[in-house]
Amino acid sequence: MDDRYDKLQQIIKKLSRVLVAYSGGVDSTFLLKAAVDTLEAKNVLAVIATGPSLPKNQLAHAIEIAGDIGAQIETVETDEMADDNYTANKADRCFHCKSHLFSELAELAKQKGFETVVFGCNVDDFGDYRPGHKAAEQFGIKAPLADAGLTKDDIRELSRQMNLPTADMPASPCLASRISYGLAVTAERLNQVEQAEQFLRSLGMVEFRVRHHDKVARIEAHRVDFEKLINEPARTQIIEKLKSLGFKYVTIDLQGFRSGALNEALDLDH
Repeated sequence: MDDRYDKLQQIIKKLSRVLVAYSGGVDSTFLLKAAVDTLEAKNVLAVIATGPSLPKNQLAHAIEIAGDIGAQIETVETDEMADDNYTANKADRCFHCKSHLFSELAELAKQKGFETVVFGCNVDDFGDYRPGHKAAEQFGIKAPLADAGLTKDDIRELSRQMNLPTADMPASPCLASRISYGLAVTAERLNQVEQAEQFLRSLGMVEFRVRHHDKVARIEAHRVDFEKLINEPARTQIIEKLKSLGFKYVTIDLQGFRSGALNEALDLDH
């Protein structure tokens, strides 16, 4: 692992000045820390995209962490919600989202004199359906973590060694990833998911998803957490809260939590 971190630093050194596509998640936080430690803060700029698909508490936490790292940070507001290709929420939604983001970051990097835009893709990410990677390729966005051969477990372990607060943070993809394919992405639906997940978090849930299937809220949680959801008074509280947000039915997925579950409905061979 030390060899891979050394390789990461060698890769970053060659980039000289970098703009980091930052979200405050495990990977991008580690990448930002490694970039600052390798290049010094004056040669690194973290940029986080704000908008309805990013939970407000995640944005505030991300900005705080970047400050603790000592990084320069800016926010940008991308316009993917104005793109029918994005809001149609087909299987390539992430490509259109990342195209808007990377286009803006590439232009910002050029304006501010940062030679390269990097993002927190790791080796394990290539094992899932990730159309956003195609957008990264098109805009020349680099993935130093993957290039160094770092896995998610490597990044978590190195983050612990660096005392980063994200080391054991659950994965936190954008809120749009909770909306079932074919169901339009709207600000209202993103808000429903955000408020539903925030409520479950207030009940002590840590790693879970609320999947939006129009009138149905499908809760994915680890099986050891099922009792937290079905025991009273939590069960009644969850039903009342999610119905107040506009859901008609509230369900628990008996398969339990798994990342990228909505991709199970896709025929990726065609």
